[in-house]
Amino acid sequence: MRIEREMMRGAGPVAVLKLLESGAKYGYELVETLARESNGVLDMGQSTLYPLLYNLEAQKLVRSEWRDTGSARLRKYYTLTRRGGRALGEARARLPAGPG
Repeated sequence: MRIEREMMRGAGPVAVLKLLESGAKYGYELVETLARESNGVLDMGQSTLYPLLYNLEAQKLVRSEWRDTGSARLRKYYTLTRRGGRALGEARARLPAGPG
């Protein structure tokens, strides 16, 4: 199931920040994890994810670095910045309280 474009604009960045909260990840790993952990709701391709990551990086919510993984090519890993952590906390605070 694909989520509508407007909802993706809000949910996508928060979902990426949430995934990066647990540690650095490279782009394809983010694509796969988003699709798996959202049961396909946030099934965004690389053509959607990378512009989102570039935007988050421009806002200084994430940073990237090239790493040698021992394979034939380098991978670009993304990590959450302190500013990104604060933004994630603010996004969580805006969520409605659950039942109970």
